[in-house]
Amino acid sequence: MADSTAAGPLAGWKIIDLTRVLGGPYCTQLLGDLGAEVIKVEPPQGDETRDWGPPFRDGEAAYFMGANRNKKSIALDVSKPEGREVLLRLLERADVLTENFKTGTLEKWNLGYDEVLSKRFPRLIHCRVTGFGADGPLGGYPGYDAVIQAMCAWFSVNGQPEAEGVRMGIPLVDLGTALFAANAILAAGIERTRSGKGQLVEASLFDTGVALQHPHAANWFLGKAASRTGNAHSNIAPYDAFPTGTVPVYMAIGNNRQFARLCGELGAPELAKDPRFINNSDRVANRPALREELIKLLKKKDGAQLAGTLLEEGVPAGPILDLKGILGHPHTIHRKMVVEKDGYTGTGVPIKFSRTSGTVRARPPLFGQHSEEVLRQHGYSASAITDLVAKGVVPKDRKKVG
Repeated sequence: MADSTAAGPLAGWKIIDLTRVLGGPYCTQLLGDLGAEVIKVEPPQGDETRDWGPPFRDGEAAYFMGANRNKKSIALDVSKPEGREVLLRLLERADVLTENFKTGTLEKWNLGYDEVLSKRFPRLIHCRVTGFGADGPLGGYPGYDAVIQAMCAWFSVNGQPEAEGVRMGIPLVDLGTALFAANAILAAGIERTRSGKGQLVEASLFDTGVALQHPHAANWFLGKAASRTGNAHSNIAPYDAFPTGTVPVYMAIGNNRQFARLCGELGAPELAKDPRFINNSDRVANRPALREELIKLLKKKDGAQLAGTLLEEGVPAGPILDLKGILGHPHTIHRKMVVEKDGYTGTGVPIKFSRTSGTVRARPPLFGQHSEEVLRQHGYSASAITDLVAKGVVPKDRKKVG
């Protein structure tokens, strides 16, 4: 594992993170992995994903742990005036504020960006993560990953042709929004070096759901209707899962050279010269016949061995693995894509740097674990902290909901 004390490329940045659930927390976790100091400000009830289980470890849900490492947690009731004053003090030294409140909540608390924050903290980058955006016919409505998948036509392109559409097993709308939000924050940071000014940036689940509809939206703009193709690609063939004599493999053949090498490796070089399969457009038009020919050739092959050989030949292919298979894979271990820290195990930092590596420096925090530490760092005395705790502005224990 990389040196957990190394300074990442965002070392020196401070992020005040008011987000909950996944889109916002995953964004700030990434920025924390890259060296930013992230202070997670939790409401009295805590981030609800602390309860999204099983599985749990030491009372914490795996769901929460997967999106909240490299953060300090302070519990704070921002609905109270004293809590808002604490938040404003935290923002005095902050580079970024992230939040995913319902549109209008900060304005109700007299913390709106245009009216208050931009004037008081002109260098602050305020990143808002929303369901549908702040404006438009659906502006301000709450959004959840699966609902956005359904609305943004993901069900229409995901699943078997003869069956109903299905939700993707990974919350890619949430995760994609997190990545767009991180990009937006970094872009705003670069612009700030020129202008000296912060700005409000927004990433919405709805916009992400539309933006990630590739290649289906591009196809539709040119007159090709989208359809469910199972594991196959809508524009390329052979680009699909195939059974073998052992483990099934996925092959992603993107050009004629790769197809010729595949046919040669399968002992059927003549297949690449078959008029039905000469070019990709021919292979797409004759997809069922091509699949039938390949299944015949693959049924006596060892899938894992074949995939390895094809990769060596420059042909994209891989065995279809489960989580146990990939998380224990030698390449996963070599790439440091499984990390351990103080009893926490998680996926690694997916971005590599030659000098300023990202690191896992701290396991996901307990609720309010760093409240007193953060308050002291921002100038609060011991007696002032005791008073905030006594008033419930900085709760020590999670408030029960429901």
